[in-house]
Amino acid sequence: MGMIKNSFDKLTVNENRGQFLNLPNIITMLRVVIIPVLFFLLADPGRVWSLIIAILFILAALTDLLDGYVARKYKIVTNIGKFLDPIADKLIVNTAMILMIPIGRIPAWVVAVIIIRDFIVDGIRTIATSEGIVIEASKLGKRKTLCQIFAVSALMIHYPFLWADAHIVGTVILYLALILTVHSGLDYVIKFYRQIKK
Repeated sequence: MGMIKNSFDKLTVNENRGQFLNLPNIITMLRVVIIPVLFFLLADPGRVWSLIIAILFILAALTDLLDGYVARKYKIVTNIGKFLDPIADKLIVNTAMILMIPIGRIPAWVVAVIIIRDFIVDGIRTIATSEGIVIEASKLGKRKTLCQIFAVSALMIHYPFLWADAHIVGTVILYLALILTVHSGLDYVIKFYRQIKK
């Protein structure tokens, strides 16, 4: 019992220090709750359900702005928060893209390129960290993520919406996101190479 109590006390101390279960991190983890809902995409939902799923996805994506705002305002930016935030983004965006492949709303090769890029960049970051190298986050990466969210949202809606063909709009933004994805990936590779040379 003593060991359990000590472990709980340590966890409580860490929480009080804002290391784990602080508000921004909880908001980040809640973002992942949307993932089970995304599996309804496999049923190729009609106009109404496609719109509902897209709205839920957009609300989940907006929490990315909320957790960052709360963390900065209350000065509880933590390493675990920096770790969880991009993972939550990739989980919901990549899951949504993968689930839309079987119903023909997104090309499989585009999804493959985006996911491969993420693996490469994550690998570079891991190697850089182990070598004590700091690679600054690229603005291209943030723009890429934003374009992906817009593209996925429109492709989820799929049907004509507000006098526009959501699928066409989503496809155009998706290819813009693809360009930014490749560009930002190359940017990380070049930055890493330059740091290694130094």
